[in-house]
Amino acid sequence: MEATKNSGIYWFSKDLRLNDNPGLTAAADKLDEMLCIYFFPRNSIQSTNNFLPHIGSQRLNFLHQSLTALDHSLQRLGQRLWVPEDDPKKVIADLVRNYQISHLFCSDDIDPYRQAVCLALQDEFPQLNIVTVGDNRLYTEASLPFAISELPSSFSKFRRKVEGIDVQNSVPAPLLLAPPPDKFPGFSSPDVISRDFTQTSELPPSVAASLFQGGELEGGKHLENYFRGEYATTYKQTRNHLDGTVESTQLSPWLANGCLSVRQVISRLRQYEQEVTSNESTYWIFFELLWREYFQWYAKRYGSQLFALSGINGTVPTTSFYAERFNKWCRGTTPFPIVNACMRQLNKTGYMSNRGRQLVASCFVNELELDWRYGASYLEQQLIDFDVASNWGNWQYLAGVGADPRGKRHFNLDKQTQLYDPEHSFIHRWQGFQGSGQLDSVDAADWPITQAR
Repeated sequence: MEATKNSGIYWFSKDLRLNDNPGLTAAADKLDEMLCIYFFPRNSIQSTNNFLPHIGSQRLNFLHQSLTALDHSLQRLGQRLWVPEDDPKKVIADLVRNYQISHLFCSDDIDPYRQAVCLALQDEFPQLNIVTVGDNRLYTEASLPFAISELPSSFSKFRRKVEGIDVQNSVPAPLLLAPPPDKFPGFSSPDVISRDFTQTSELPPSVAASLFQGGELEGGKHLENYFRGEYATTYKQTRNHLDGTVESTQLSPWLANGCLSVRQVISRLRQYEQEVTSNESTYWIFFELLWREYFQWYAKRYGSQLFALSGINGTVPTTSFYAERFNKWCRGTTPFPIVNACMRQLNKTGYMSNRGRQLVASCFVNELELDWRYGASYLEQQLIDFDVASNWGNWQYLAGVGADPRGKRHFNLDKQTQLYDPEHSFIHRWQGFQGSGQLDSVDAADWPITQAR
């Protein structure tokens, strides 16, 4: 009697790499036949994002590059990347029925839609083994000194509890992957298998010339180039610069898309500390990775509250939505030059410094008095390093509905300009002075404001 085959699916999402991908390694060890599958991301929430294109051209281009690189890597192991355009629930359900799929492997990232799909699949197919593996965090749930339900209420409390925990070692890439099921029809259709993701003919020329190139290989190169120099030695002094390529690590695009794992970054940081120097700046890189880590667990702890207007503390902000103000903020034409420059930089490159993100969010909530979720949604659309936990968690923090024990943060934009752009070089570079002198062109009664008024 022929032994029963283990046929399964590996569902890639925020883990677009072969190295240090424990979920893929587990699938390689278990399966006799497998399909490698990816679905394009959907909005985190619909209520505030209906009117926005879901994904900006810069973010889309980086994702295309990352998927192309992943497909090339999979080919070397006898596999291909299948990217269906249909609904994930429908596609996977059809595969389970038609190919006797016994296992579904995926990473344990924070994606509400994917979690809902897995729950629905488990309900429809009780026999389906759904295996989720945490691969986008420094620590495992078992290694934390508290239950997720008891996550510390602030980052400082979290840091003191976890920074001494050992980080797991990276796992090597699998040497071979099981083949797809015999005569799988998807591989005969060029429209759904390994589409040419590098096609940029419909994108602006500036997109194709982006400084950030997606993919595991490119992420590894950037990691090595950063630590091969002495940039990490002065990271704490330079990290708040609004522009530049080496003032901060700029590893976030590859981390957010899973082209690099956070464990790989920590491993290279520790190597640098042993071979070059260990100082306050190298610790601060670790500190920033812990900040990212906190929001990964924060999102897992609070789930849908991550997208609630009142956040996790139940306090509804006294903000609203003013279409004209929102539009000016998005286009970089507000009365605030430093904010305009940051937003124009974002729209052009798909990237913004951490300091810039704090400034534009503070302006959005305080000066413009807008519902913070619209700002979070716009950055979700534009950022090539969009990460659902970091983006939405940090917006809650700035809006005063999240984990900040001090409440809402309000940055003095004039003071911040003097600190980080005293010569206005950043503002001039990104044409931040090309804004409007006023916020509104209509008054409360919706009549145009005239000069006589």
